[in-house]
Amino acid sequence: MEGLLELEGLTRRFGALTALDGLSFSVPAGQVVGFLGPNGAGKTTTMRAVFGLTDLDAGRVKWNGAAVGQAERRRFGYMPEERGLYPAMLVGEQLEYLGRLHAMSAHDAAAATKAWLERLGVADRAGSKVEALSHGNQQRVQLAAALVHGPELLVLDEPLAGLDPTGIDAIGDVLVEQARAGCCVLFSSHQLDQVEDLCEVVTIIDHGRLVVTGRVDDLATSGARRLVVRVAGDRDASWACDIAGVNVSEVDGGAARLVLDESVDSDSVLRAAMGAGRVTEFVFERRRLSEVFREALA
Repeated sequence: MEGLLELEGLTRRFGALTALDGLSFSVPAGQVVGFLGPNGAGKTTTMRAVFGLTDLDAGRVKWNGAAVGQAERRRFGYMPEERGLYPAMLVGEQLEYLGRLHAMSAHDAAAATKAWLERLGVADRAGSKVEALSHGNQQRVQLAAALVHGPELLVLDEPLAGLDPTGIDAIGDVLVEQARAGCCVLFSSHQLDQVEDLCEVVTIIDHGRLVVTGRVDDLATSGARRLVVRVAGDRDASWACDIAGVNVSEVDGGAARLVLDESVDSDSVLRAAMGAGRVTEFVFERRRLSEVFREALA
């Protein structure tokens, strides 16, 4: 199961509002790709466009180099942010029904339903109505609905919203497993710490345009060097304030977070710190995804 989703020049207008403005990016198989942006950036419109749920004014959605149609979409899985399940229908019956809609046999749909409910820890709720489940269990069932037919592409809109740490871990583990099995996985989230832990690649959009895309490790190590320095007994890092080319971005509990210009020799920073007292911490720090996000939207 290998594939490549390509979005080329997607443009969508709603009256005077341009939701998507020539948006282009790709999602290769085998990776968990985080799809980020502020509220109203166009993330949900993009996801709906992949499934033909919104018309495009321009642009193309391609799968393995060909235009996406109904046959391709039958091999995709979608988990919308809003509930996409029948609230009064029994969980197990609903998943089997969705599997049959994707051309699975009754036997295969029942087997897949049982396997996914067990994998996601809600097998005991197969005979319950969706509306009777907690928010977290509804999220798990919604994910099972997106997975029951064995999709080649998995698109999820805010799958981690409102979950406790156990639920986040359960869903996150499944996304990583699917990617490793060769599935294309694209999901949006405002929970950047979880995105940073789960994703190999992130794509950030704003006002319907691509602003940043790249591997999380590359984005974390790009830009100005960052140092965390702690000097015993020093609470305000006053020793660093007068070093040319060094910006004290934060002092937290005695730990000074410093941003260094290209011209600054880190050894000179170490000497200045040692001159102020006993240095108990001196480490280079990666950029957090939240920093990358804020800088991209600045």
